[in-house]
Amino acid sequence: MSDELRNRFTDTRLRRLMCGRSLTFRPRSSIRYPGSARTMGAAGTTHQSAEPRRIYSRPRSYKYFAPAALFVILVLGFGVFRASNSHAFTNSGEQSPQQKMQFPEGLDYSKFQHDSRNHSRLPCLLCHRRDSNAAVPKRPGASQHLPCAGCHAQQFASPDSPICTICHTDPKSGATKPFPSRLISFRMKFDHARHLSMGGVSCVTCHKPARGGVAMTIPADFNAHTTCFRCHTPRAQSNGRDISSCGTCHQLGRYSRTPMMMPAFRVGFSHDKHDKVTCNECHDVRSGQPQRRQVTAPEPLNHHAAGRGQSCMTCHNGKRAFGGDDFTSCKRCHTGPAWRF
Repeated sequence: MSDELRNRFTDTRLRRLMCGRSLTFRPRSSIRYPGSARTMGAAGTTHQSAEPRRIYSRPRSYKYFAPAALFVILVLGFGVFRASNSHAFTNSGEQSPQQKMQFPEGLDYSKFQHDSRNHSRLPCLLCHRRDSNAAVPKRPGASQHLPCAGCHAQQFASPDSPICTICHTDPKSGATKPFPSRLISFRMKFDHARHLSMGGVSCVTCHKPARGGVAMTIPADFNAHTTCFRCHTPRAQSNGRDISSCGTCHQLGRYSRTPMMMPAFRVGFSHDKHDKVTCNECHDVRSGQPQRRQVTAPEPLNHHAAGRGQSCMTCHNGKRAFGGDDFTSCKRCHTGPAWRF
């Protein structure tokens, strides 16, 4: 090829490159050149600048660094905002939530209330620790009034404070009151069906003859602890569950003691005279019922019983035991002051 043809070919290639017509060196359509009104990729008719504008890509870590930095700034700003508001709240004379918990207004400190908002959410073992199997629990506060002083430090600062009269007859001498035997703010929960299904527990485990054998005892007060603590010893467990704490048997609520006197006693019935009859022959245990309805009792009637359940007539029918239409045997049951029409 001659020098003239070589120079002409080179000049043509250069002009195409500068005009953007070269198919080999044509840039992407997303790049704009300075001074151009068109996006490269389509054929242009005007000369463009030979040097494209450089596009710098952001480092890949930028998309992680920017949100993290923004989050830190927001957290710091929120902390400053809370601190300024807290300072303003304190300076305004109002009390913080901690102060309100320790020093609520209008509270009678001479009475301890288990059902108060703050006391009801505390675990029983925080105040009543069972170091022994004694039936009478120990009062809390033997060690510098703890744990009570943890919230009521200001009340315990003076021996003349009303809070001292909860436990002390004479705060200055240190004389204490006996532990209350009856707490009407707690109700008792006991499941007869669960205890009878465990084995080794029967009716006579808890119920003993009373009133000359006529009635049967119902554990209550500290006497109940004496009976229950045979199994519910300190740190005792059942199926991995703690059964030594107060909350195992007691819950906040009104207490209604099951009466030991029953209607059958008024017509001459006596447990002692029926010692050859098992409990299950007269009483049925029903699971899931309220406290007073867990154990059924026979209807104390013979001649006019409803017949829907057990009654005196169940046994005293003239066949299994005396009774029925034989009215000559009435006085075998209905005698003395216990009997009346």
